[in-house]
Amino acid sequence: QVQLVESGGGPVQTGGSLRLSCEASGYAANPVSMAWFRRAPGKEREGVAVLYIATGITYYADSVKGRFTISRDRAKNMLYLNMNSLKPEDSAMYYCAAALYFEDDQDDGASWYEEYEYHLWGQGTQVTVSS
Repeated sequence: QVQLVESGGGPVQTGGSLRLSCEASGYAANPVSMAWFRRAPGKEREGVAVLYIATGITYYADSVKGRFTISRDRAKNMLYLNMNSLKPEDSAMYYCAAALYFEDDQDDGASWYEEYEYHLWGQGTQVTVSS
């Protein structure tokens, strides 16, 4: 049963923009938080941005602040990542993730970038930024 499906990746030139989409279904349609992660070749997966559903609070990795924006369309069960001013170092496989519940104080945002907070993952969509 497919829960999270990403789309919107592709090749783009430095300075360009892309909009990633993540369609949620099943249990993923009622998350407590949703996030974008990415994994570049030879590197570990890292948190890019998170959206806490109840409060609308967002957090971003320092490397993308001011350039990326995470948003959600609840009616459509869609999560988005608008990426502007893209750089070659943004090239990676981008993953959508959803947390179905919080444990302890996970809703305080202190560890939003930790993979263990998320229960569902998509298959990823590739972003390649050329210089």
